Amino acid sequence: MIINWYGEGCFKVQTGGLTFLTDPDVGSGLTAPRGKVDFVLKTLTAWPLPESEEGRVLRGAGEYEVQGIEISGFSLPKESSDKFIKTAYLVKAEGLRLCFMGHLSNYPEAEMLENLKPADILFIPAGGKPFLGQEPAAKLVKQLDVKIVVPAFFKVPGLKRNSDDVKDFAKELGQKADPEEKLVIKKKEVAEQKGLRLAVLKI
Repeated sequence: MIINWYGEGCFKVQTGGLTFLTDPDVGSGLTAPRGKVDFVLKTLTAWPLPESEEGRVLRGAGEYEVQGIEISGFSLPKESSDKFIKTAYLVKAEGLRLCFMGHLSNYPEAEMLENLKPADILFIPAGGKPFLGQEPAAKLVKQLDVKIVVPAFFKVPGLKRNSDDVKDFAKELGQKADPEEKLVIKKKEVAEQKGLRLAVLKI
């Protein structure tokens, strides 16, 4: 499995012969990913849902399956409104469980945590406001007891909005923020890993 980051909440995941994106954002001032993808996961989407959209777009709570990839969407009702809905996803691929918290702004309730606890890899906002603060984000990482945490929504050159440095999030975890070009992982390596790994990706 290969994972690249394009800033904010946009990740490209290549698993087997399938590629999917999360939250492509054309208004952030950052370069959008190119190339064909099999589906797109949206953790934040307008409400009511658009009638049509190019490509296969998954959004909202529910159970989905795409070419053997299992996806569970969990609603975040307290963070949603009559204009938009927020969703967290658990994606099962290559024997690994990837949890995308997306545009999370508040600490999840106990029921939500139980749904997400089987996660191996957690993708979480790590730049503070308007999303979950860095201290509670670090607490969430520890509570979910994941193997790998991949930060999103933190300060990078070219980003139009204000955001905090990922180094502060790393300190909350007792880790170092050493940027990597991409994350290449296998189930066996994750299973044998001892302790938490912080994977800060470059754009």
